[in-house]
Amino acid sequence: MKDIQAVVFDCDGVLVDIGSSWQQIHEHFGTNNLETLERFLNNEITDDEFMAMDIKMWLDIQEKIHMDEIMRCFSGVKLMEGARDVVDELKKRGIYVAIVSSGVARFIGSIAHMLKVDDWAANDFLWDDDGFLSGPTPSTVSSHDKGIMVEKLSKINEFNPEMIWSVGDSSTDLSMQIPGSNFIGFNPARQRSLDAFKNANVPIVIERDLTMIWPIIFGEEFPN
Repeated sequence: MKDIQAVVFDCDGVLVDIGSSWQQIHEHFGTNNLETLERFLNNEITDDEFMAMDIKMWLDIQEKIHMDEIMRCFSGVKLMEGARDVVDELKKRGIYVAIVSSGVARFIGSIAHMLKVDDWAANDFLWDDDGFLSGPTPSTVSSHDKGIMVEKLSKINEFNPEMIWSVGDSSTDLSMQIPGSNFIGFNPARQRSLDAFKNANVPIVIERDLTMIWPIIFGEEFPN
């Protein structure tokens, strides 16, 4: 078995079987952010600008949005096949497990708690004293530079980058691959992601089953 110190997961489309936690909220309010999403993926607007534009769309539809309603947007969302088993087995082997996501922090935090990961980071909202949405907080995780968080994790825990694997579904998740570390493109979110993974020459798992990353990382089948 290969020596692995840490595995860092994106959340949306990797640990949970949805494309985007932000999109879940758009579907709830009937809003469409495809134009701003394209600008964001092209790095034409920042994370902070993108989040502010999304939240404005929701508040234009509904003036008062409580945090409980935001969480109801995620009712029925399921873990990705194999996610719990993979995280449990990693933990059993003493491997550090983290989530670095630019998704919605309240949702990502609930998944982190459910899977009992060691650490997590995501982007949050501002709430007033009564729990109503008032805007975004400054981004904690930059979608185009997730490596900042992986680098911090590596330094704080004194991990060897060569013993860190990151797993993501988006072209922007490639930024998780800090120098010397490893990356798996899992369940590519769109053609842009698949093309980026191929251009980066990283291993790719097309199947929506997280146990399929195991042979790539450990050189052995996932234990039954």
